[in-house]
Amino acid sequence: MRKVLLLILACTILCAVPTATIYAESPYKIGAVLSLSGRGALLGTPEKKTLEMLQEEVNASGGVGGHPIELVILDDGSKPKRAIENVKRLIEGENILAIIGPSLSGTSLAVVPLAEAYQVPLVSCGASYKIVTANRQTGEQYRWVFKTPQSDSHAVQRIYTHLKKRGITRVAILTARTGFGRSGREELLRLAPAFGITVVAQETYGPRQTSMVREFRRIKEVNCQAIVNWSVGPTQIIALYHWRNMGLSVIPFYQSHGFGSPRNIALAGNAGEGVYCPLGPCMVGPLLPENHPQKKVIMKYRWAYKEKYGEEISAFGGHAWDAFNLILDALRAVGPDRAEIRKHIEFRRGFIGQHGIFNFSPLDHNGLSADAFIMVVVRDGKWALAE
Repeated sequence: MRKVLLLILACTILCAVPTATIYAESPYKIGAVLSLSGRGALLGTPEKKTLEMLQEEVNASGGVGGHPIELVILDDGSKPKRAIENVKRLIEGENILAIIGPSLSGTSLAVVPLAEAYQVPLVSCGASYKIVTANRQTGEQYRWVFKTPQSDSHAVQRIYTHLKKRGITRVAILTARTGFGRSGREELLRLAPAFGITVVAQETYGPRQTSMVREFRRIKEVNCQAIVNWSVGPTQIIALYHWRNMGLSVIPFYQSHGFGSPRNIALAGNAGEGVYCPLGPCMVGPLLPENHPQKKVIMKYRWAYKEKYGEEISAFGGHAWDAFNLILDALRAVGPDRAEIRKHIEFRRGFIGQHGIFNFSPLDHNGLSADAFIMVVVRDGKWALAE
């Protein structure tokens, strides 16, 4: 009788132990620094949800060679200083194998020196080309840093190509005084001549600015044929309200790829109708042809995310999906070695992700081109193909 009771007790204890603790192998630990609060929360929140969903899926299927994936996710509050503190904590205190994030260009730029100094692979979810580019003249890339969002230069090329097709040559630009906004402004000005475009007005604004009446009044005084806004967060919506309410809606309005969230459309309401922006294919998965090389992975992600969270995916969650799966791909190929993970990603080609088919190289730690964008327009509160 005693043996029976002991057996029952042992079974009860085993059943009570979480799945992660009964793996035969030790966990592979991945860190993430995301903007879960502050102005970048609209980006960081779907990134976190995506990472947690993917972690569950991988561990439910046995992990990587029997090793469960352990995620350590920290909130940087959308602030560079906190991002630096969190990256140090992940490297020195958590002994992670690789880092996903930060969410924003500014916070990502702040931690690049740490990734390089500690020699830890970092896959950023920020867009600025500066995150991976050490020297623009030579094309030299930071050795330990990669990123999954299409670069701001790619977005500008896509927008300017669309403008050129429409015969538009005079453009007014609005850019936030942030790392993302400043980088976008540089690219808008740098690439304009190549597309025969003249920037007739340049307005900047603070990331927490609640009124842009002054900026739009100045734009109203110039003879522009289109307006391009470059920011993330609430300022994107504020800009749209001013565009609509100040009698400028007859002028085409373009947002950067930072507009890539269904929540932005909902927040903008009628003010967002007719707005153009370049987005990754994941945002228009159902509209892609069946033979599109990314459609299978995009639709699987969209379905799983909607099933788990009851909401549509965003471009930002897609960036995290690409970052997580690139690191996972490396772990499966080379195991828990930081240097080998870095090397594997650097030479990874043909990786099918949410935002494109990535082809990395020592001179390209983004692995994408302007072709990774699709130009879309908001119609009846939804994304629609613009070409």
